[in-house]
Amino acid sequence: MLEFDGLTKSFAGRPVLRGLSLAVRPGELYGFCGANGAGKTTAMRIALGVLAPDAGEVRWAGRRVDADVRRRIGYMPEERGLYGKMRPRDQLVYFARLSGIRPDVAARRADEWLERLGVRVGPKDPLERLSLGNQQRVQLIAALIAEPEVLILDEPFSGLDPVATDAMAGVLAEYRDRGVPVLFSSHQLDLVERLCDRVGIIRDGVIVAEGTVAELRRTAGRPEVRITLTGAPENWARMLPGVDVVAETGDTATLRTRPDTDLGELLDAARSLGELQHFGRREPSLAEIFREAMAA
Repeated sequence: MLEFDGLTKSFAGRPVLRGLSLAVRPGELYGFCGANGAGKTTAMRIALGVLAPDAGEVRWAGRRVDADVRRRIGYMPEERGLYGKMRPRDQLVYFARLSGIRPDVAARRADEWLERLGVRVGPKDPLERLSLGNQQRVQLIAALIAEPEVLILDEPFSGLDPVATDAMAGVLAEYRDRGVPVLFSSHQLDLVERLCDRVGIIRDGVIVAEGTVAELRRTAGRPEVRITLTGAPENWARMLPGVDVVAETGDTATLRTRPDTDLGELLDAARSLGELQHFGRREPSLAEIFREAMAA
């Protein structure tokens, strides 16, 4: 298990992390979400030893993360961390060898990953000639080429087209299925909702919501109901008991229930106003849950 335990960090007297704690289990994709400046990248950099915490620690398999443990972590920074003038294959081999991989094995892995992720590059082309999406794929390969035991990825889907996004998602799922804990940050909450086993939402340096998407939905604000009626009078949604109108489009209304709303009574009231075509609870998206957590 990868554990962030009570991390605090300040810069020039300004607190960025305020006792941040979270855990990523083996074989789990954990989505780390928060607004810009919330502390996501700072926490990741502490795990990699780029920054030192003011208090707290990061542990892997119960052991405090040190230089030896960090060699087992595959890290992908949000900023481009590669050499623009160097050929992609050469630097992938170089990074693999820094991790103790034999030259022949490093070269084979680099070729296999470049082919698998569809990175097309001339034999003499430097990295800077690649598209931003292909540079992002090369950066992912750099994190994977040593076959890490832990993955920490900062905005790995940034700048990717849908095909590359699917390829990246497939790779992360593969590592999860191998039992690797995978922590990644992203502002693309639809992807986080689709891919992740659990999600942690950070605000002002602490986790303010955490769980599976289903768990976060259950603890979100007042649930919503979507009703479609035909033959109903004008403004029929405002005649229903125990709800506030969120949106109306044609014959369909989205309604936010109140704590004392009886759904059976609501259903009967809707039927009394017209011909019922649809009555169902609307689950909030992760983006809506995120906005609610940011506003709390």
